[in-house]
Amino acid sequence: MRIALIGLGKMGANMARRLCRGGIEVVGNNRSVEIINQLAEEEGLIPATTPEAMLELLKPPRIVWMMLPSGDVTETMFQRLHPLLQAGDLIIDGGNANYHDSQRRAQQLAEKNQGFIDAGTSGGVWGLENGYCMMVGGETQYVRLIEPVLKVLAPAPDKGWAHVGPAGAGHFTKMIHNGIEYGMMQAMAEGLTLLKGKQEFALDLAQITELWRHGSVVRSWLLDLCADFLSEDQKLENISAYVADSGEGRWTITESIDQGIPAPVLALALQMRFASQQSNSYANRLLAMMRNAFGGHAVGKPGK
Repeated sequence: MRIALIGLGKMGANMARRLCRGGIEVVGNNRSVEIINQLAEEEGLIPATTPEAMLELLKPPRIVWMMLPSGDVTETMFQRLHPLLQAGDLIIDGGNANYHDSQRRAQQLAEKNQGFIDAGTSGGVWGLENGYCMMVGGETQYVRLIEPVLKVLAPAPDKGWAHVGPAGAGHFTKMIHNGIEYGMMQAMAEGLTLLKGKQEFALDLAQITELWRHGSVVRSWLLDLCADFLSEDQKLENISAYVADSGEGRWTITESIDQGIPAPVLALALQMRFASQQSNSYANRLLAMMRNAFGGHAVGKPGK
């Protein structure tokens, strides 16, 4: 099976590696050619210098997976690809797009009998090793078409991926997933900061987070990551407390307002991301390190 992959950043490149190693032929395109050449040499990726050249290397039904930043970048590429597609061809958006955009794009393609799948993708920089969790929205016929791809990307062929609903449902599910992620990270950062603040006990946060990983109610992958980086550095003095938000937390709170469903923990976690941009607390340095640990998001130095 052969697919095209546009966007070979941190996640896209590792997805290409996992697919190539799993027996899927990947035609790769990226704005910068260095990573294309590297993956071609190391993994056997088929290079394409332009999206148009990429499509020429595919056979019908042509499958194009976009792993691009949400917003204008994804929209520009979608509008560039759309006129080049034929009936039966399929576009997959694996980035963090707004689910309303996914619904619109699916409708636009459906008018020409072309398919669209929104694949909410989680796993960060660890996906190559551990596999990706994929929340897939779209028509059943198109999901069945890409099942071999999903089974290679997932942690196991029967685990870590699911067809969750129609077009838009995949990105909606991923949006809520990220909102929950904000809340979990905030709770962990605040709790560890309270432990650190009890100076009379001289608590060892590396010891405690490692302890909690085994049998405790709060054990999780986030806790694993905390235990790992705290074992190297508990003070985090060289880490900026600035914690960015990717946008999906904001969309989640907008959805809670639209539905009239209270989500105070998720809303407050988002507000604390904003507050981090104005303070230098230990909790925010922990949050910054968590984002770096699972997603490879850059961390700055104090004052930058």
